[in-house]
Amino acid sequence: MSPDTPDPHRPADAPAGAVPTPDALTTGPPAGGTAADGPPADGTAAASGYDPGGSYLPWPPPYAGLPQPPDARPRHTTAVAFALACGLTALGALLGLLWAALAPDTPVRKTAEGAVYAQPQPEQPIAADGWFSLLGLGFGVLAAIAVWTLLRRRRGPAHLAALTVGALGAALVAWQVGRRIGLAGYQRLLDTAPAGTPFDKPADLRAGGIERVFGVLPVPYGNLLLPAFAAAVTYTLLAGWSRWPSLRPEPEPGGPEWPGGPEWPGVSGAPGGVGGVSWGSAGTPAPTAAPEPPAPDAAGPTRG
Repeated sequence: MSPDTPDPHRPADAPAGAVPTPDALTTGPPAGGTAADGPPADGTAAASGYDPGGSYLPWPPPYAGLPQPPDARPRHTTAVAFALACGLTALGALLGLLWAALAPDTPVRKTAEGAVYAQPQPEQPIAADGWFSLLGLGFGVLAAIAVWTLLRRRRGPAHLAALTVGALGAALVAWQVGRRIGLAGYQRLLDTAPAGTPFDKPADLRAGGIERVFGVLPVPYGNLLLPAFAAAVTYTLLAGWSRWPSLRPEPEPGGPEWPGGPEWPGVSGAPGGVGGVSWGSAGTPAPTAAPEPPAPDAAGPTRG
């Protein structure tokens, strides 16, 4: 199409010879149109692909109907969410080891009735709850940031739910792993040591645990809920402040994930790639050099 011929697919302010982006193709040709007006209404021309030397732009865009890049395609969402929840739950074992290493043991003394605190109102149980709360909050925040960053192509409610469930599972695992370190030795001393023997009780939670609702359903409470709470709040804040309405980063123009890039096999032929063009001149010639001024002694034009 020559620069003097009007192009129905080009905005009025676009320069002549401009190549439109896929976003610019928002309206199709009229039914029964010719090649100059657009592709036929039956879609045969659109199925044939993009023809950079043709006199019309295909409709719909040449990448319509083609498989999306693997990272942008929401496949196996349920499987990924399930794997995410299981992976976070397994990380609770490391969290429990760290809690057992940081939380202090409580000094107790053996009596005829059992073990009692060696000191009135000891601070060690409070410190154990505090360390678990801090570690749980940090674990939830870091887990949410990691999931948001690493699984950016699969952001959404499914992964928010998986993140919350996984953080809760991690808290339960951390509690059981941490409290059982040294528990066997404590039970042995409690059963065999004579009265008056001092020893240490492993760290445990007093501000959290599991209670049974209606005597059947186990429900966690207290600081066991802090990792899930921190993960859910952090992920929600990241989604609320995201600059992408779909929560998924949009591909960079001309990048590998942009339509027509390396991850879009089968889409080619457009100048600069289907997605790598804009409403700029497709072949603007380089400006010619201005003519040099005549020399002072040069002869002027012949007047007749």
